[in-house]
Amino acid sequence: MERKIIKTGDGSSTIHIPEWNEQYHSKHGALQEAMHVFIRTGLDFTVAEFNKNELSILEIGFGTGLNALLTAFYGDAITINYTGVEAYPVKPEELAILNYASVLPDFKTAAEVFNKMHHTEWEKMLPITAHFNLKKQEKTFQEIDERAIFDLIYFDAFGARVQPELWTEPIFLKMYNSLKLNGVLVTYAAKGSVRRAMQAVGFTVERLPGPPGKREMLRAVKK
Repeated sequence: MERKIIKTGDGSSTIHIPEWNEQYHSKHGALQEAMHVFIRTGLDFTVAEFNKNELSILEIGFGTGLNALLTAFYGDAITINYTGVEAYPVKPEELAILNYASVLPDFKTAAEVFNKMHHTEWEKMLPITAHFNLKKQEKTFQEIDERAIFDLIYFDAFGARVQPELWTEPIFLKMYNSLKLNGVLVTYAAKGSVRRAMQAVGFTVERLPGPPGKREMLRAVKK
């Protein structure tokens, strides 16, 4: 399947799939979306709720690694163990074109951390920085079978328009089971069918303001 690197509305890169007319991130701004949905609405909220110095995060759709990169620079007060699941890893030649380091000037070691994330071994939890450990898993989302080990899930799969099977009760049950009690799931999606699928497996779900170009997003909590 053909993949093209494009620039989004905030100047940051993403990958476009012409066959699906779908992007890895919002065309209105990859960086803005990642910061709003996953860092501010997800990680900030979870850190405040759990009030502890170590968190375990699962990302559904590791993709370009943008969400992981932003999480790696979250701060020194907390250690993060990050598992990124990706069925179709981005190719080295595609990664080389992505401009995340240049659009994150405040993160002086962004290029170094980004390269280390993508060149580290798969299937092993390995240190990327002093406070960020990464395990990349090459498998489908249907193969996830962990139980009660994650504090937070970044659910960043392709949209329901192109991959509806990823936004169903069976998938969200896997997510629910993999979270600890009071664990959190955040996603850019806000469709009623997605919200109902989450609620059907036990999540308490709230609609929240979305990133630029999107009116709403969802945050779900395992109660």
